[in-house]
Amino acid sequence: MRRLIIYILSIFLFTGYNACIYGQCTIRGKVTCNGIGVNKVVVTDGIRCVETSENGEYAIPSLKPTRFVYISTPSGYIPAYKDKTIPQFYKAVTGDTDTYDFEIYQNPKNDTNHLFIAQADVQLVDNENLESYKKILNDCKSLVAGYSDKDIFGVDCGDIVGDTPSLYPAYIQASSILDFPVYRAIGNHDMDYFGRSHETSTKTFENYFGPVYYSFNKGNAHYIVIDNTFFVGRDYFYLGYIDEKTYAWIEQDLSYVEKGAPVFIIMHIPSRLEEKQAPFKYEYSGLAGQTINISALYEMLKPYNAHIITGHMHYNHNIAHSSNIMEHNTGAVCGTWWRGDICLDGTPQGYGVYEVNGNDVKWYFKSSGFDKEHQFRAYRPGASSEFPEDIIVNVWNWDKNWKVEWLEDGKVQGEMVRFTGIDPDAKILCSDREKVKYDWISPVTTPHLFRAIPKNRMAKLSIKVTDCFGNVYQQEIKQ
Repeated sequence: MRRLIIYILSIFLFTGYNACIYGQCTIRGKVTCNGIGVNKVVVTDGIRCVETSENGEYAIPSLKPTRFVYISTPSGYIPAYKDKTIPQFYKAVTGDTDTYDFEIYQNPKNDTNHLFIAQADVQLVDNENLESYKKILNDCKSLVAGYSDKDIFGVDCGDIVGDTPSLYPAYIQASSILDFPVYRAIGNHDMDYFGRSHETSTKTFENYFGPVYYSFNKGNAHYIVIDNTFFVGRDYFYLGYIDEKTYAWIEQDLSYVEKGAPVFIIMHIPSRLEEKQAPFKYEYSGLAGQTINISALYEMLKPYNAHIITGHMHYNHNIAHSSNIMEHNTGAVCGTWWRGDICLDGTPQGYGVYEVNGNDVKWYFKSSGFDKEHQFRAYRPGASSEFPEDIIVNVWNWDKNWKVEWLEDGKVQGEMVRFTGIDPDAKILCSDREKVKYDWISPVTTPHLFRAIPKNRMAKLSIKVTDCFGNVYQQEIKQ
């Protein structure tokens, strides 16, 4: 016993409270705005969450090694930004100090009503891709100029690069044109491969963008960004999985959120792509395309109005998991890996746009290079080899509350029949092996296609689409 006491005292004498990276200290500090402490700000080391006191002070008994200490930026405030888009809500924990102070700033805009852009799968592999990406950034910049009265930010669902971390600096420089904060999730192509475990896979990403799971607040809404790309420690293989450390942290983080509030989960791999959970199979394609232990997250989200925003699949798909949980799997910014301007399901290159007014949430998909009314693509009979007599319509942001009708000479003929199939343009693109370059690229079937046999093929054919918010989009089918 005496030897043990001497050993513990020697650790204290030689390391004091400066050994947070070894898990032997209390992390402490203060959160201030204009030099005045801010009360009830949630602070975390990624393991435990605490709130600041009335004078803005906090203390976290840090019992395990941790790389960061960070805040959940409260509504009405903003953090500083690095390189114009990287929020500085975090500090790296070192062995030099146990004190980490944060300065936040009052948001010059009322964030009760705010707007955010959601993009996925930029997947830069070379400078040519970067130049193409700049065009989409300019499209986004032009769009948000029309919302100057709103607080604006972005979220990125991961796969910023395509196994090319050397392009992070160029990506950051290009993104600076947005001049608003972007909160980023890590994707499987952003990971460090060939380490011995999942814990080795996030270091490079964290060096540029900070912790891989964190939260922030805007108005009534709470945003949680997490890492659900689990590197299995072998080659480049991964699966969709949320580890217990992240789950335990989410549970604590949500305990500070008012029940009934809008909660957004931002992550790379979809939670699930079907309404009903499919039987579990030990197949890599299945494990890498959905989050296999997602049920616990659904349970945590039951008290909230939740939206899950994901990427990874290179197509667009909306699905209601329950009456209060909606998932938006977002089409890829890179389209067909920068080899074509549509995704594998025919969705144009683009990004999601979300308007949050109090507890009310509305959304639409913005196709890059088109106005916001561009919500579908229509084909005259003959475009589909499967249904050669039919008009075909691809409504990429469709969900069950949309309505798709066709008109002949200005008269509505009825609702079109939804079916699962391949978009005609995606089929043509992926058949051009020289253009798509990669032999593994092929179109995917999508459930947001519609068809109808016209009564008079020589009539003026038009399509009328009504979205879930009552917005109507109408377009004539050109010859």
